[in-house]
Amino acid sequence: MSDEAAFARRRHEMVRSQIEARGMHDARVLAAMRAVPRERFVQRGWESEAYDDHPLPIAAGQTISQPYIVAFMSEALQLRGDERVLEIGSGSGYAAAVLGRLAKEVHTVEHHAVLAEGARAALAALGIANVQVHHADGTLGWPAAAPYDAIVVTAAGPQVPPALMEQLAPGGRLVMPIGERDGAQWLVRLTRRSEQHTGREELMGVRFVPLTGAQGWPEKR
Repeated sequence: MSDEAAFARRRHEMVRSQIEARGMHDARVLAAMRAVPRERFVQRGWESEAYDDHPLPIAAGQTISQPYIVAFMSEALQLRGDERVLEIGSGSGYAAAVLGRLAKEVHTVEHHAVLAEGARAALAALGIANVQVHHADGTLGWPAAAPYDAIVVTAAGPQVPPALMEQLAPGGRLVMPIGERDGAQWLVRLTRRSEQHTGREELMGVRFVPLTGAQGWPEKR
């Protein structure tokens, strides 16, 4: 069996045992998770653990989330396929690649230059053309392409950055971990029902790296 075929087999098993077994049944999300080769987004030397049920380290002290969390957050966005999506925290580019299969257009913003460059290269190598990687302060969003039908933040902040709420379209969903920098955090979904009213749901307890920037946590010195 070739390496590619072996990885594909492990990818399908990962979806069955780690995602479907936990109660997720969105057919589009499951198909995206089966299609995106996670081994192409992990650091060299970690490919053998690409489909294990835990996060993995990447450059700049960041992590690539476990597959289940990527699937869960993607499903929570409730995408149909015609949306413009903003992702804050590109990391390795893996979650953006999944979102690229679920939405029409994805803009992903990464604070660390080395990660932005790596994500851009990995996405290009796979021919993923509907995902644009930007190197900028993610807490300020990406106003040039706003408004967004959905926004997902892959790092935890003390609150939702006001800039992101301003860039969320009416009816749009924002999924983000909120809580302490190094303590309890909750993954929440905000739905912008009108200019004055936003619905909030707490989805699950999580643990993410801190969201740093002008409207997030300060950088540690």
